[in-house]
Amino acid sequence: MIDHALFDPAKTDPDAERLNREIIAAQAQAPDPWSMPVAEVRERRRGGSLAYPAMPRSDRAETMMIPGPGGPLALRVIRPQRKARGAYLHIHSGGWVWGGADEQDPWLERIAERCGFVCVSVDYRLAPEHPYPAPIDDCEAAALWLYHEGRKVFGVEALTIGGESVGAHLSVMTLLRLRDRHRLPKAFRGANLFSGLYDLGVTASARNWGEERLVLNSTDIRRFADGFVPEGVARRSPDVSPLYADLAGLPPALFSVGTRDPLLDDTLFMSMRWAAANNGGYTSVYTGGCHVFIRYNLAMTQRALELIERFLMALA
Repeated sequence: MIDHALFDPAKTDPDAERLNREIIAAQAQAPDPWSMPVAEVRERRRGGSLAYPAMPRSDRAETMMIPGPGGPLALRVIRPQRKARGAYLHIHSGGWVWGGADEQDPWLERIAERCGFVCVSVDYRLAPEHPYPAPIDDCEAAALWLYHEGRKVFGVEALTIGGESVGAHLSVMTLLRLRDRHRLPKAFRGANLFSGLYDLGVTASARNWGEERLVLNSTDIRRFADGFVPEGVARRSPDVSPLYADLAGLPPALFSVGTRDPLLDDTLFMSMRWAAANNGGYTSVYTGGCHVFIRYNLAMTQRALELIERFLMALA
């Protein structure tokens, strides 16, 4: 049951509200990302900003290369410092256009240590150079490798999957492909889905948000979809928008979202469809949280990360 009081702006944590105001002000002064070449935006993102703080790279991370549908596919691996209890296949954010497997190492180190999971982050091909289906193809290939080979390589049985924003989208698309193409509906025991984008036709919260940029705005979401979906592919086809897919037989999922996220509807709608499909799981809503707020140093970040860890550990 979702308490409607969670959506009361008066209950927003003061630190979260202060941060939201600072992000909006900083992004209003920054160049429009759509006015610059995509390579420049990617480089700026890697350098970090108030709206997208850079995370330190782990000196424990290693790169493994596996065969991919577009050539060798890189997996960034962070192992626990004790015997592994399972593996977590992580899929990064960035609107299918930006981002990389090495931009969230502290999260993965934390899961490795606290949950005892080998963390494997997929460096999938990016749009617009490689639009649909390339990013999904790469994530599917990584999941199949982890299921067929990685379990032996890492000495684990329990597999989990997850990501943030479009990483959550790609996680669900990967689970659907495993079920439909490979008859592996429960290859992964659960999914951690944070601030996901599940409707490329754009939900009401994303459509009505407007141009104020709090990490994301309405234009960003439409432009991401434009880069990912080529001409001739229906935006609300289940092949690209998992909100419209048959979700039966998928594993339990933890859905997390902040109430100040333009993609709020995506999580609320998708989590209810997941529940209606009798897949199990939980939905956690954070009052005042912006898009992927766990990137920021907030009290609610610690609560959200601890819930993710409890969810993942329960699956091993």
